[in-house]
Amino acid sequence: MQCSVLYYSVSDHTKKMAKAIVNGMIKEGMDAQAFSIDDFNLDYIKNSSGLILGTPVYGGGPAAKFYAFLEKLDRLSPAGKLGGAFATEDYIHGGATNTIIDIMRHELVSGMMVYSSGHACGKPFIHYGPCAIASNIDDFTSLFEIYGSRFAKQVKIINQK
Repeated sequence: MQCSVLYYSVSDHTKKMAKAIVNGMIKEGMDAQAFSIDDFNLDYIKNSSGLILGTPVYGGGPAAKFYAFLEKLDRLSPAGKLGGAFATEDYIHGGATNTIIDIMRHELVSGMMVYSSGHACGKPFIHYGPCAIASNIDDFTSLFEIYGSRFAKQVKIINQK
């Protein structure tokens, strides 16, 4: 079983967090890869059971280039996949929650189920999806790995036969 993390990154903060999510998935035995929206393996993504999308926050929402990518999400055959979202921002309250919900809205409209471990998995609570603050990006790595681990476990549950 495989999962994909697809991201847009300008300063490599979002890329770093995408890789942390993948590391969490791999720890759960998932075949997982992270791809930039500028260079991704379409077949791998189409064959993935889960897809997490991430972007930096600009002006309180997704980066314009990422938002344009979201508008073409259907080309990835997302229907039926488990979806998740994450964001990186320059400062606290910069718009990460709005950005994550925006991504989830696109996932839902594309026929995806969306995942948030919320408070059901205990601490750390990740209500919609993880977000990281750029100034201390390394402090958030374990949070993103935990999210990847939880996501992978949920993909396995959904895909039990």
